[in-house]
Amino acid sequence: MGVLDYKELIIWQKSMDLVSEVYKLVKKLPREENYALSDQIRRSAVSIPSNIAEGNSRDSTKEYDYFLSVARGSIAELETQLFLTERIGYLESDDLKNAFDLITEIRKMLTKIKQNLRNKK
Repeated sequence: MGVLDYKELIIWQKSMDLVSEVYKLVKKLPREENYALSDQIRRSAVSIPSNIAEGNSRDSTKEYDYFLSVARGSIAELETQLFLTERIGYLESDDLKNAFDLITEIRKMLTKIKQNLRNKK
């Protein structure tokens, strides 16, 4: 029997860990970024587990695959924004290591799940 509840998915759990990590990082950004970059980073991070949960709760494999693709896009968006914080000197690479490790792990898991879904078709 497959996973019945998205909260049982390791990828969802890891994505929630990433959101927690991102919220900690955003607190380190300058105050003037509160409504710009910080807000965008938080939204990108929250989008990842949200789309995984929504896709898992849908009725079709096609819909699930779609929402996983959206989550993968949000990961790329988040990663870009975090690279930007480093590039402009807001955060150091040591600050970002855990987030980047989680991003890499989640991206690999998303790819594997999407491959498995396509093999079922």
